Amino acid sequence: MQHEQGGVFDYEPREHPMRRRTIFLGAALTIFASSLPADAQQAGLVTRPSAHGTRATLDRFTAAVREAGWIVFTEVDHAAAARDVGMTLRARTVVLFGNPRAGTPGMAANPTLAIDLPMRLLVWEDDQGRTFITRSTGADIAERVFARHGVTLPPEGQRSTEAFIETLVRKAAE
Repeated sequence: MQHEQGGVFDYEPREHPMRRRTIFLGAALTIFASSLPADAQQAGLVTRPSAHGTRATLDRFTAAVREAGWIVFTEVDHAAAARDVGMTLRARTVVLFGNPRAGTPGMAANPTLAIDLPMRLLVWEDDQGRTFITRSTGADIAERVFARHGVTLPPEGQRSTEAFIETLVRKAAE
Protein backbone atom coordinates (compact mmCIF):
# COMPACT_ATOMS: atom_id res chain seq x y z
CA MET A 1 0.00 0.00 0.00
CA GLN A 2 1.32 3.44 -0.82
CA HIS A 3 0.62 6.80 0.69
CA GLU A 4 1.81 10.27 -0.06
CA GLN A 5 4.19 11.83 2.40
CA GLY A 6 5.62 15.27 1.72
CA GLY A 7 5.00 14.96 -2.02
CA VAL A 8 6.94 11.70 -2.34
CA PHE A 9 5.37 8.25 -2.51
CA ASP A 10 6.46 5.88 0.28
CA TYR A 11 5.70 2.19 0.49
CA GLU A 12 4.84 0.44 3.70
CA PRO A 13 7.48 -2.14 4.64
CA ARG A 14 5.18 -5.18 4.54
CA GLU A 15 3.96 -6.21 1.13
CA HIS A 16 1.45 -8.91 0.54
CA PRO A 17 3.10 -12.05 -0.98
CA MET A 18 0.61 -11.99 -3.90
CA ARG A 19 1.83 -8.50 -4.82
CA ARG A 20 5.38 -9.80 -5.19
CA ARG A 21 4.13 -12.69 -7.35
CA THR A 22 2.14 -10.27 -9.48
CA ILE A 23 5.20 -8.06 -9.98
CA PHE A 24 7.31 -11.12 -10.85
CA LEU A 25 4.66 -12.35 -13.30
CA GLY A 26 4.50 -8.91 -14.92
CA ALA A 27 8.27 -8.87 -15.34
CA ALA A 28 8.25 -12.39 -16.79
CA LEU A 29 5.51 -11.45 -19.27
CA THR A 30 7.49 -8.36 -20.29
CA ILE A 31 10.54 -10.51 -21.00
CA PHE A 32 8.38 -13.03 -22.91
CA ALA A 33 6.76 -10.27 -24.98
CA SER A 34 10.18 -8.93 -25.96
CA SER A 35 11.07 -12.33 -27.44
CA LEU A 36 8.01 -12.55 -29.70
CA PRO A 37 8.64 -13.03 -33.43
CA ALA A 38 9.36 -9.88 -35.43
CA ASP A 39 6.04 -10.13 -37.25
CA ALA A 40 4.22 -9.52 -33.96
CA GLN A 41 3.88 -5.77 -34.46
CA GLN A 42 2.97 -3.34 -31.72
CA ALA A 43 0.72 -0.37 -32.28
CA GLY A 44 2.66 2.56 -33.68
CA LEU A 45 5.71 0.48 -34.61
CA VAL A 46 6.81 -1.08 -37.88
CA THR A 47 9.42 -3.84 -37.96
CA ARG A 48 11.07 -4.97 -41.16
CA PRO A 49 13.80 -7.53 -41.74
CA SER A 50 17.20 -6.43 -43.00
CA ALA A 51 19.19 -8.30 -45.63
CA HIS A 52 22.35 -7.30 -43.74
CA GLY A 53 23.89 -7.88 -40.33
CA THR A 54 23.35 -5.35 -37.57
CA ARG A 55 26.55 -3.32 -38.13
CA ALA A 56 26.03 -3.17 -41.90
CA THR A 57 22.38 -2.18 -41.39
CA LEU A 58 23.41 0.57 -38.97
CA ASP A 59 26.06 1.84 -41.40
CA ARG A 60 23.61 1.79 -44.31
CA PHE A 61 21.02 3.67 -42.22
CA THR A 62 23.60 6.29 -41.21
CA ALA A 63 24.58 6.75 -44.87
CA ALA A 64 20.92 7.17 -45.89
CA VAL A 65 20.33 9.75 -43.14
CA ARG A 66 23.39 11.76 -44.16
CA GLU A 67 22.50 11.50 -47.84
CA ALA A 68 19.13 13.09 -46.97
CA GLY A 69 20.95 16.01 -45.29
CA TRP A 70 20.05 14.91 -41.77
CA ILE A 71 22.32 14.07 -38.83
CA VAL A 72 22.94 10.89 -36.84
CA PHE A 73 23.52 12.21 -33.34
CA THR A 74 24.50 8.95 -31.68
CA GLU A 75 23.99 5.24 -31.29
CA VAL A 76 22.99 3.62 -28.01
CA ASP A 77 24.40 0.09 -27.95
CA HIS A 78 22.40 -1.79 -25.31
CA ALA A 79 24.31 -5.04 -25.94
CA ALA A 80 27.63 -3.30 -25.16
CA ALA A 81 26.13 -1.84 -21.98
CA ALA A 82 24.99 -5.32 -20.96
CA ARG A 83 28.48 -6.72 -21.60
CA ASP A 84 29.96 -3.96 -19.44
CA VAL A 85 28.00 -5.29 -16.45
CA GLY A 86 28.69 -8.96 -17.19
CA MET A 87 25.39 -9.74 -18.92
CA THR A 88 24.55 -10.85 -22.44
CA LEU A 89 22.08 -9.35 -24.84
CA ARG A 90 21.67 -9.82 -28.58
CA ALA A 91 22.32 -6.74 -30.70
CA ARG A 92 20.00 -3.88 -29.72
CA THR A 93 21.17 -0.51 -31.03
CA VAL A 94 19.06 2.63 -30.96
CA VAL A 95 20.01 5.33 -33.47
CA LEU A 96 19.13 8.95 -32.65
CA PHE A 97 18.79 11.03 -35.80
CA GLY A 98 17.22 14.27 -36.87
CA ASN A 99 17.32 17.54 -38.72
CA PRO A 100 18.24 20.57 -36.62
CA ARG A 101 16.78 22.91 -39.27
CA ALA A 102 13.39 21.25 -38.74
CA GLY A 103 13.61 20.51 -35.01
CA THR A 104 15.11 23.72 -33.66
CA PRO A 105 12.11 26.00 -34.36
CA GLY A 106 9.80 23.49 -32.69
CA MET A 107 12.05 23.24 -29.64
CA ALA A 108 12.37 27.02 -29.46
CA ALA A 109 8.57 27.34 -29.32
CA ASN A 110 7.99 24.23 -27.19
CA PRO A 111 11.10 23.52 -25.04
CA THR A 112 9.79 20.19 -23.73
CA LEU A 113 9.81 18.80 -27.28
CA ALA A 114 13.57 18.35 -26.77
CA ILE A 115 12.93 15.40 -24.43
CA ASP A 116 11.38 13.40 -27.30
CA LEU A 117 13.62 14.52 -30.15
CA PRO A 118 15.71 13.58 -31.99
CA MET A 119 13.85 10.73 -33.63
CA ARG A 120 15.06 7.20 -33.08
CA LEU A 121 14.88 3.72 -34.45
CA LEU A 122 16.10 0.32 -33.31
CA VAL A 123 18.31 -2.15 -35.16
CA TRP A 124 18.20 -5.51 -33.43
CA GLU A 125 18.92 -9.21 -33.78
CA ASP A 126 16.55 -12.07 -32.94
CA ASP A 127 17.48 -15.43 -31.41
CA GLN A 128 18.15 -16.89 -34.87
CA GLY A 129 20.65 -14.13 -35.69
CA ARG A 130 18.35 -12.31 -38.12
CA THR A 131 18.55 -8.51 -38.18
CA PHE A 132 15.49 -6.25 -37.99
CA ILE A 133 14.75 -2.54 -37.96
CA THR A 134 11.91 -1.21 -35.82
CA ARG A 135 10.67 2.34 -36.19
CA SER A 136 7.72 4.47 -35.17
CA THR A 137 5.00 5.27 -37.69
CA GLY A 138 4.32 8.85 -38.78
CA ALA A 139 0.99 8.75 -36.94
CA ASP A 140 2.68 7.49 -33.76
CA ILE A 141 5.26 10.27 -33.90
CA ALA A 142 2.49 12.83 -34.37
CA GLU A 143 0.39 11.45 -31.51
CA ARG A 144 2.98 10.26 -29.01
CA VAL A 145 5.74 12.80 -29.54
CA PHE A 146 4.39 16.06 -30.92
CA ALA A 147 0.84 16.13 -29.53
CA ARG A 148 1.95 15.81 -25.92
CA HIS A 149 3.97 19.01 -26.37
CA GLY A 150 1.06 20.90 -27.89
CA VAL A 151 2.29 20.58 -31.48
CA THR A 152 -0.19 19.44 -34.12
CA LEU A 153 1.25 17.51 -37.03
CA PRO A 154 -1.38 17.57 -39.80
CA PRO A 155 -2.21 14.37 -41.73
CA GLU A 156 -0.01 15.39 -44.68
CA GLY A 157 2.88 15.92 -42.26
CA GLN A 158 2.28 12.48 -40.77
CA ARG A 159 2.26 10.89 -44.25
CA SER A 160 5.40 12.75 -45.25
CA THR A 161 7.19 11.70 -42.03
CA GLU A 162 6.08 8.09 -42.60
CA ALA A 163 7.32 8.08 -46.21
CA PHE A 164 10.64 9.72 -45.33
CA ILE A 165 11.52 7.36 -42.49
CA GLU A 166 10.40 4.33 -44.52
CA THR A 167 12.71 5.43 -47.34
CA LEU A 168 15.65 5.60 -44.92
CA VAL A 169 14.79 2.19 -43.47
CA ARG A 170 14.39 0.62 -46.92
CA LYS A 171 17.83 1.90 -47.94
CA ALA A 172 19.30 0.36 -44.79
CA ALA A 173 17.50 -2.97 -45.06
CA GLU A 174 17.65 -3.85 -48.76
